Amino acid sequence: MSVLRLALIIYLLMLPVTGMVPVLHGLTEGRYPHTGDLDRHLFMSINMIGALIAAPLAGLASDRLGRRVPLITAALLINGFTLLAIAGEWSYTAILVLRFIEGCAHMTALSLLMTLGADLGRSRGIGATMGAVGAAVSLGVASGAPLGGWLGAEEAVRVPWLGGWAMLALAVLTPQLLRDLPSAGERPSAAQLLRSLAANRRLGIPYLFAFVDRLTVGFIVSTLSLYLGAELGFDAPRIGLAMAAFLIPFALLTYPAGHLSQRVDRLALMIAGSLLYGVFLIALGHAGAAAVTPLMACGGVVAALMYAPSLVLTAELAGPGQRASTLAGFNLAGSLGFALGPLLGGFLVGSLRAAGMEPYLPVFIIVGGLEIVIALAMLPLWRRGLGHPPATDRR
Repeated sequence: MSVLRLALIIYLLMLPVTGMVPVLHGLTEGRYPHTGDLDRHLFMSINMIGALIAAPLAGLASDRLGRRVPLITAALLINGFTLLAIAGEWSYTAILVLRFIEGCAHMTALSLLMTLGADLGRSRGIGATMGAVGAAVSLGVASGAPLGGWLGAEEAVRVPWLGGWAMLALAVLTPQLLRDLPSAGERPSAAQLLRSLAANRRLGIPYLFAFVDRLTVGFIVSTLSLYLGAELGFDAPRIGLAMAAFLIPFALLTYPAGHLSQRVDRLALMIAGSLLYGVFLIALGHAGAAAVTPLMACGGVVAALMYAPSLVLTAELAGPGQRASTLAGFNLAGSLGFALGPLLGGFLVGSLRAAGMEPYLPVFIIVGGLEIVIALAMLPLWRRGLGHPPATDRR
């Protein structure tokens, strides 16, 4: 099985995820005019709550069974059918239920595809392989934003409708393109897996970064998207362009950042990236319409410095029989952050607006400040050398 095939499937899986970001207004307030700030943000959060629940269950099941591909195929089928249903005429409550199920299916497929990458990385170099996996994720996200803005410019529901058919086609192709690699040793029980993960305290470092980084991403795809449309007057294609300006350099630099993390202190890259990323978020709240797109491009460069090293470090810390569970924990932390990001943004915007304040600038400062605080809190661990790559990996 080649890394290229795996990366291609991950890339296609990610397209519908950010494809719906530029048309978020059309899928929420456009179809359901009476929804409030929190309700509209919930459209993004409920999806990640589903992912939050599914990620650990999928990881434990896969490690216990020693299988990846059949579970991935089933998840892709469910993902496709729920996306098709989201395009239908339902109550907003029913749409949120479908988004929850879709989130479960999407994260199951993504976590186990990433696990296949970790399986391959043991023989082909963990930094390069996980860098390719991360690049496929970010490139799919980057492509999805402008594609969604273009497809949904006239009718927002075209995005989940076409995305659903794409996922069903991918479910048919996946068993032909991927195969499970032989598992080493005995398959541990779920209880043994949980005890091993709990004992590996170093995993808390990439998990914490995954949580905070994805929280800010949840904020960007919900609060920023709504801010650009409501306050700066961006239409769906222009919102998609702004998202692409962030995501394309992020995607292109994730793979080289994975290579770099084989030779450079992973934690140093993560701390530096988080500090700069916090500054980027604060600056975004001050930016005028003309400055948003170039500033988003700068943010994408910085984001790659955070994501790739944390993914490489997580895969490196996974035991031979714990890869799916360990990467599921990484995605669990990220999904929790992504779910809370829109909720935090919606809560802060609504609360500040109710207090008679202009809400957006303070919200950008709060979220950017959170990134900076987490980075500074990691400095004592960096001084202890916890992010250094092992000597055997410097090749």
